[in-house]
This record gives sequence, C-alpha cells and structure tokens, in this order.
Amino acid sequence: MRIGGRLQGAIEVLSEVEERRRPISSALKDWGTAHRFAGSGDRAAIGNIVYDALRLKLSHGWLMDDESPAALAHAVLFRQWGFTPESLAERLEGDKFAPEPLPETALAAFASRKLVDAPDHVRADLPEWILPAFKANFGEHWLAEAEALNLRPPLDLRVNTLKADREKVKKALARAGAELAATAPQGLRIPPGSGADRLPNVTAELAFQKGWFEVQDEGSQIVARLVDAHAGQQVLDYCAGGGGKTLALSADMDNAGQVHAYDADRTRLAPIIERLRRAGTRNVQVHDDAAALEGLTFDRVLIDAPCTGTGTWRRRPDIKWRLSEKNLEERTVQQDEVLAAASRFVKPGGLLVYVTCSLLPDENQARIAGFLDSHADFTAVDIEGLWQERFPSSEKRPHFTDGRFATLTPAVTGTDGFFCAVLRKKG
Repeated sequence: MRIGGRLQGAIEVLSEVEERRRPISSALKDWGTAHRFAGSGDRAAIGNIVYDALRLKLSHGWLMDDESPAALAHAVLFRQWGFTPESLAERLEGDKFAPEPLPETALAAFASRKLVDAPDHVRADLPEWILPAFKANFGEHWLAEAEALNLRPPLDLRVNTLKADREKVKKALARAGAELAATAPQGLRIPPGSGADRLPNVTAELAFQKGWFEVQDEGSQIVARLVDAHAGQQVLDYCAGGGGKTLALSADMDNAGQVHAYDADRTRLAPIIERLRRAGTRNVQVHDDAAALEGLTFDRVLIDAPCTGTGTWRRRPDIKWRLSEKNLEERTVQQDEVLAAASRFVKPGGLLVYVTCSLLPDENQARIAGFLDSHADFTAVDIEGLWQERFPSSEKRPHFTDGRFATLTPAVTGTDGFFCAVLRKKG
C-alpha cells in the first residue's frame, strides 16, 4: 500500500474508535481482517498513525481547527512524520485509495496557529479536568511530564534469570536492536522508532518460547524489585492479574520460598498459568478465591492496585479520552478496600508494597495517607534509601515525595508512570 491507502485506513480505524468507543487494538484487528490485502508493514503503519493521532488528539485538533479523524490523521503526518502539506499532496496525487483532501480551512489553520498560544490542557494533551492534578503532582514540571506521556513507548523486556542471563538474551535479540535498560538490572529495551517503523514481534522468537524473557515495562520491573523479596520468604501478590510481577518476584527469589498469586478476576488471572510454565517457576501458587489465603501471613504483600492507568497513556492513549471523574472516584473506593483487605496478611515486621500505574495524587499519596491515618500499626519505609539499595548504579531517579513515596514517569525514569509506597508493619 502507498501512503494514501495507509492514511485512509487510519482514518477508518480512528472513526471506529471514536464513534463506537472501541479499544484501538480491537478496531485495528477488525480492520486487518476486513482488508486481507494489507501486509504486516501496512497494518503497522496504520496502527502508528492511529496511536500517534490519539496521543496528541487535543493539540492536533486545535492546530487544524478540526477534530475529525481525517484532520487528526493528516496532522500526524504533518507534525510527526516529516511531511509538509505540499509534499503530502504530491504523494497523494493520483492515488485512488487516498482520502478526500482536507478542507482549505483546516490547512489554513495549521499554517497560522502556534501551539504556544493554546490553552494549557491542549498544549499538554490532557483532559481539562485532570490538568490541576498534574500541576499539583509535578509543580513547574507538569508540562514536560505530560508531553513525555505523549511519546511512543519503547518495547521493554525482562530477562528471566531462572533460565538465562541478560547477555545471552541480548545476543539472541541482536537483530531486533535490544539494548541494556537504564535501571532494571534484568531489563532490555528496544527503542520505539518513528514514522512507519514497527517494533519487532519478539514473542515469535525462539528465545521467548524457551522462557528466556518476558515483555514487561521497565517501570513494572522496578516496582517489583522494590518489594525487596528474597529467597525463602513468603510473598503474596495481591491483584496479580496476568502475573508479570509474580514472575519477576519468583525470579528475584530464585524459585525458593513461596509466591502466592491472587486475583478475584479469573479472566485477568487466566494468562498466568501458561506464563509460569514457560518461565520454569516452581514456587508459585495461584488463587482466585480469597478463602485460600485465610490464616496465612506473609513477609511481603504486593498490591498492584486497580487504577485509572494514567501512567500507561503512551501505550493506551484511547483510555485517556474515556476517563471521567466518576471513574476516578470508583477507583479510589476500590483502592481503599484493597489496601484494607491485603494489609491483614502482612506479618509483624513485614512489608506492604502499594503500587499503581497512575500519576494522580488521589490514587496515590492520598490513599496511603488515609491508610496510615487509620492503621497505626503501619509506618512508611524510607523509599529513597531502599531505592539506593536496590539500584545503586542507576543514574535515573524517580520523583520522591517526603522520602516516603516514589513516582516513576516517562520524563524522569524513561518508564511508564508508576507510583510506589512501601509500608512496614510494626512488630
């Protein structure tokens, strides 16, 4: 397919996402099924346009004075892919698969408008109601933090030390461009590329099938390390989901001790069984019924809490525009419930580690402050000291709040957005 067909395909997918509120991945999959003639490179290019358009949806629309899927898709090519309106018009001329030309009003707006003149939430590509939370959380750095959330993410991998080491996996993935990650000691990273570049399908590699590595954002790897799990301990991964952090904990413990992976949602938990088998773990028990945990206590309890996912917007930009204040209120209620429920399983002297992939203070600092106010038997651990202990050679440091809370972001740690607090039970 030429650029015209790819552009038209992206417009069709964007229309499907916007009009039917469908996840990007589902809309792209269905488009590919309906257009079998499109090759893998075509599908990747269309996906890149769609994701780029939705990451910068507000600023694209403001600059074009037009928020239609066609305007957003064209803005991607103008702002991010290196085309000028004139050079794109030349490429589209005579292409029967190309979309209709944009209205002259949109092209005139793009030629005259400057983003510096836009409202703050437009410059940041944030829902307007979230802007105050970003300013409160990041102070004078709010815009840089928001802009970093609008960039393409890399593909991060965690080497499974139960089966391989980092150099072995790096060599196996040399053709994919794997590099050592900045902070996570078992992390590898494949840069995102630009334009129509596509990331390699690493899950098709033999090394993946052998269980040598898992796909896992470096931030997720880092917060798993902050659990500070050691061989021989008893560990509970509460809200385990698909098991990414469970696998990391098992490897940190060198398959010694026990990790209990619990999630009430069987659908979210379903992938964990195959992942555990492939990784060669022997010390993990999986539960979908909290009754199986009654009477047990643990050295470490990890809460990967349900949240709004604001820290994952690089990878899931469509959820940014569907998030509402009601969603946030529902999540904070769930977070308080999960904190109260999971804290019962911590041994005296043990650690309770609270993690979200959110960058909103209401889901993070506020939840922990409220928990500590009502649970005098817990105290916050010096997380800056723990960071130095777990990542002594890292040059990248998260935002630390009062020495008690750590916030990882694309801007400062080069990861997805994560919040982490470590609490110790007195005893």
